[in-house]
Amino acid sequence: MPLGLYISVPFCRTKCSYCNFASDVFSKTMFDRYVERVCADLQNGRSLAEGAGGRFEHDVDSIYLGGGTPTLLSSQQLERIFVTVRQNFRLLPDAEITVECAPGTLTDSVVETLLRCRVNRVSLGIQSFVDQEASSVGRLHKRTTVLEDIARLRAAGISNLNLDLIAGLPHQTAQSWQYSLVETISTGAPHVSVYMLEVDEDSRLGRELLAGGTRYHAHFVPDDELTADLYIEACKRFDSAGVQQYEISNFARPGFGSRHNLKYWTRQPYLGFGVDAHSMLLSEDNGLDAVRFSTPDSIEGFVAGGPLEITRVSPEAALEESFFLGLRLTSGVGLPGLRARFGEHLVRGHCAAIAEAVSEGLLVHEGDRIRLTERGRLLSNEVFAGFLSSPEPVR
Repeated sequence: MPLGLYISVPFCRTKCSYCNFASDVFSKTMFDRYVERVCADLQNGRSLAEGAGGRFEHDVDSIYLGGGTPTLLSSQQLERIFVTVRQNFRLLPDAEITVECAPGTLTDSVVETLLRCRVNRVSLGIQSFVDQEASSVGRLHKRTTVLEDIARLRAAGISNLNLDLIAGLPHQTAQSWQYSLVETISTGAPHVSVYMLEVDEDSRLGRELLAGGTRYHAHFVPDDELTADLYIEACKRFDSAGVQQYEISNFARPGFGSRHNLKYWTRQPYLGFGVDAHSMLLSEDNGLDAVRFSTPDSIEGFVAGGPLEITRVSPEAALEESFFLGLRLTSGVGLPGLRARFGEHLVRGHCAAIAEAVSEGLLVHEGDRIRLTERGRLLSNEVFAGFLSSPEPVR
């Protein structure tokens, strides 16, 4: 089965207040050191995979450069990453190659570089088409910037586009959200991702919200009920526009689902490179189903060659993953396939969790498939917890 490759580029022009990723603003002197280390790991991909106990595959059918903002790298740095990939993996002819971009970073030179690297899909982190909302969380672009970037990409021949939106931003109202939805649909973008604002201690805005403060426009953040209503409205509007929901946070026109992200939700193998990059490979140990491993979550630890954190996934844990990852998909999970792979006795052990979620209106059990209800999508973490018991990580 071909691999997906994820390559983390953690560099930003500014750190968004809601962001809880390992990305940040770094001096450009770090860029070369970082790219050097990423390329060294790409060259040693087989050794990294097999050293962690995973089964290495040479064929690759998806690449995803995520951020941060990968388009902050120079043309030479971007090209070096892609050349190194092609020197060490067999990239299939129809591979999906995605790069995340912050609006305003797509100069003509950057677009030319993407074309030379054969990038055929771009994800734009717009978050909102309302300038006040975008600027309140540290985004530097305007609505007009987004529209100009979309036009520039299409003129260059890249029309497979994703637009990211966030429900629950400071100053957001039902009316302003409708404006962002209408603008998004009018672009004709074939893929849209909608995330509800996360409130946790891993972001500046999240910490301020939990503390009840007013920095970062925290006192203008909609309450949970309104945020949920905004998400539900997005589901309805996109569906009526032919951009159908296929995963909790993702919507696409027919044939434009993210092939790379589908690997995560259907437990296909992928290798991650760069800071805080995660991998999942089938295990070479017959007693295990898979192996998961991740790189250090600080740029200093990654560049210094810090150790991987490895988790060995037993068949029992793999079945749990199949439930909570597969249920993210609108199509849900087919029970016959799980029985064939993991055995009737293991699947039967989750009957109580399924029955409880059905009784609470969080799951629908139709024939041999289970799927989340609308309410279940809003409370998905509660559903997933019923299936989950995490294995212990090892080093």
